[in-house]
Amino acid sequence: MSETNFSNDASEAIVSKSAAAVERARKAGRKALIAYLPASFPDKQTSIDAAIALARNGADIIEIGIPYSDPVMDGSVIQAATTQALENGFHVADVFDVVAAITAETDAAVLVMTYWNPVMRMGVDEFSRRLAEAGGAGLITPDLVPDEAAEWMSASDKYGLDRVFLVAPSSTPERVAMTVKATRGFVYAVSIMGVTGARTEVSSAAEAVVAAAHAAGAERACVGLGVSKASHVREIAAYADGVIVGTALVAALRDGGVPAVAALAKELSTGFDLPTAETVSA
Repeated sequence: MSETNFSNDASEAIVSKSAAAVERARKAGRKALIAYLPASFPDKQTSIDAAIALARNGADIIEIGIPYSDPVMDGSVIQAATTQALENGFHVADVFDVVAAITAETDAAVLVMTYWNPVMRMGVDEFSRRLAEAGGAGLITPDLVPDEAAEWMSASDKYGLDRVFLVAPSSTPERVAMTVKATRGFVYAVSIMGVTGARTEVSSAAEAVVAAAHAAGAERACVGLGVSKASHVREIAAYADGVIVGTALVAALRDGGVPAVAALAKELSTGFDLPTAETVSA
């Protein structure tokens, strides 16, 4: 598969950093590990150090979340972390410093995950320009749908940024097709209807969501929500192109600091080496 995607008008080729990261993992014989942490939790420098540790311990793509006062997708662990970051004085502009520091030290693709209001407040073009200048790969936008994203589509093409949209178990075939067409990088396949949070089992709906995205033409579909251990990684890697981990890493950072984040990332990455059920039965 090509690492280059095309803008909607096909006027110029745009190299997708997150697609390239997924393809590098594929060429190495595994799926991509995508890791989330909030910016400036528990403080700005520690969030940078933790993200760098992720990249050095198996993460192919880093998601940096913008702390937000009224999240609709985040569970209690991430909500508490982002509330702390806001109380410590986080400003949206700080995310560009965090992204620049990570990209200066690692080869990981760095995406920003954000609700849309902070982007609109700064200005879509201004935000996109500053993200590109910081070396960011693009945006994951959980509350922005493609049919309401004309300004972002234009800015992402202008600055060569990835736009990662979400599909869910409730998405109709028409909605999945629209999302796949609008996405650059990878499609974010939400495995459950609900908020983020580590769970003991991966939702049985995840595989069907990924299959629907692939059937609609997605070259890369990655699964998030509920992943917390290596066995989850192995289970999802059997059908998805990447595995997204968030809450478990935020909890590790909260409880054990950067060393705990590094250790968990390393442990999660071993999931790609675990035997499948078919291998065990054989």
